Amino acid sequence: MKRNEFIKTSLLGAAACLLQPLRGKAAPLSNKNVAYYTPMSDDYNSLRAGFNSRINKHPLLIAVCENTLGVQQAVQYANLFQLPVSIKSGGHCMEGFSCGEQSMQIIVSPMKKINWIDKNNIKVGPGCLLHELYEALLPRKKILPGGSCATVGIGGLTLGGGYGLLSRQYGLTCDNLTAVKMIDGKGKLIDSVQDPALLWACKGGGNGNFGAVTELSFRLHDSPALMSSYRFRAKKINIARGRQILSAWFEACQHLPKQAFSACLFNGNNAYILLTHTGTALASINTFITQMKPLLDTFTANRNQELSLALKNYYGQPHPVLFKNASAGLYKSFMDIDACLDDILGIVFNSKGMIYQVNTLGGVIQDADAESHSAFPHRAYPYFSELQTYWDTPKAGELLMEQFQEVQQIIAKAGIEAQYRNYPDIHFEHFEEKYYGQNLKKLQDIKQQYDPENRFRHEQSIRVS
Repeated sequence: MKRNEFIKTSLLGAAACLLQPLRGKAAPLSNKNVAYYTPMSDDYNSLRAGFNSRINKHPLLIAVCENTLGVQQAVQYANLFQLPVSIKSGGHCMEGFSCGEQSMQIIVSPMKKINWIDKNNIKVGPGCLLHELYEALLPRKKILPGGSCATVGIGGLTLGGGYGLLSRQYGLTCDNLTAVKMIDGKGKLIDSVQDPALLWACKGGGNGNFGAVTELSFRLHDSPALMSSYRFRAKKINIARGRQILSAWFEACQHLPKQAFSACLFNGNNAYILLTHTGTALASINTFITQMKPLLDTFTANRNQELSLALKNYYGQPHPVLFKNASAGLYKSFMDIDACLDDILGIVFNSKGMIYQVNTLGGVIQDADAESHSAFPHRAYPYFSELQTYWDTPKAGELLMEQFQEVQQIIAKAGIEAQYRNYPDIHFEHFEEKYYGQNLKKLQDIKQQYDPENRFRHEQSIRVS
């Protein structure tokens, strides 16, 4: 063993000795700000687990933080023993980047308090879950555009962009971010009020890259009172019909108002279209329905539902599941996917448990002012696609993972480069360019400023320039 490797191993061993659990629970160094857990602690396995049961990582130490001071103390301890640091708010990272092997995992899930600055602005802890946020805002007739999954943490969602049913109307979640507080790689508290470049970076480029965000400030919007939703379905289709449906969907989406969201997906050889909109019925919504109904077999409508109830329809599975879900490219039009669509559908149609889905972006997401004030680089693309696959047994998962990668390779060979950071894929080559585009160099400079020792890192974190 080389001398430097021996020293590091010895330090890690010393750290483990120092942190032997106290009666199987928290380690002796715990205090009112942060509780430490080792692999011998009773709660270690439940704490390290994320939403994706496929991911199984083992940090050397877990630090559950109650407040900003606790995060600061944890980072300072990680620096003392040169431990890499990962950050978990809701634990929904699709590739498990919120937990690292032989690292310190900082959990900010307890930090979920919502403070009202005034009727249009709030400060939120990064561990606040989406359903908790909506439950606090909607009774006051306010809304922040977020995702749909109820148990996603606001911290991770925002720092990577954040889109959902209301994003075309109100922007990405990060577009409504007005300030952050962060513990950087040196263990120092940074307020973005003193550094606008940090705020810029945290709007789409901040997932576990520069430090641990401990507070996020947002501006709010007046909440729409009602949401309507429409569902179309076609069963047991062939590839030619799938192509016809998706091509027509792209065309119809060009005329949707910003109050609307739509998705077209293929699950096995079944096709589905979802359309939602806020407010009362609009002529363009009726046009979309008229265009798409003849191409699918069934149509159902749920009109003018109270927004708080409508959002719950999309809250999703609350418990961990076995899956792989990743970005499958951002598109400008159907032409981007035209040449390789048959190959994609050929695999999806024959892979039970696999879903290929395309969602609308656009609307105010494409606002030029938002583009200049955020690190999110993909505003020119009005469509975002994702690939999903779910399974119940390890054997089924092995086959589906192989088929998943086949689809991703088809998409890559088609020249589709732009990918959404909040839906990472561990197999992406040149992932930094795919996620951050023309903003990568500036983000690397900010990484150098706040985390020159690369304390905060995971498999796809921004590397020091």
